[in-house]
Amino acid sequence: MRDIFKMYITGFFINSALILLLSANAPAADAVPDFFVPAPPFSEGIFPCSECHADLEVNETRRELDFHEDIVLRHAEEQRWCLDCHNPDNRDKLRLANGQLIFFEKSYLLCGQCHGTIYRDWKAGIHGRRTGYWNGRKQYRLCVHCHNPHQPKFKPLKPLPPPIRPDDIKYIKSPADEIPLNPLNSLLKQESKHAKEN
Repeated sequence: MRDIFKMYITGFFINSALILLLSANAPAADAVPDFFVPAPPFSEGIFPCSECHADLEVNETRRELDFHEDIVLRHAEEQRWCLDCHNPDNRDKLRLANGQLIFFEKSYLLCGQCHGTIYRDWKAGIHGRRTGYWNGRKQYRLCVHCHNPHQPKFKPLKPLPPPIRPDDIKYIKSPADEIPLNPLNSLLKQESKHAKEN
């Protein structure tokens, strides 16, 4: 009986140690995995931000911007200001609500703070664009690949006319002068003319 008890206790301690070891190496349940995303679409000549902002004094006052006059904030502008997302001390990083600094490549974490349901759908591949393997590595597009972060609402589009139904297409013989010419003809003529000159 004593041997059975020793085996039970030994097994219990081995299982407990194994569980502790596995849980220590496992990611936390609330940990966010890294998503493979292409580089953010920065405006040309604007990044890294620290090239200009390193020597500037931080001004937290809401105002019309002097240098970034093309940026108009239409994104919860009554509640938000630039420094709610951009880190005032290191402009090359974004700042989450809890003060954690992140790179622009992880801006989905910043957007997900306010847009939780959309963030959930983005991770699942429902919102936004995701490419890659069904059961393997996937590439996600950042929110800023489709949305302007300062004015995320899409501007209205002028609708195009509906397509012509095949039943409505009638065969009409066009005169020769109304038949569209192949656009390559003019390019070929220019190329042959250029070749003759040389």
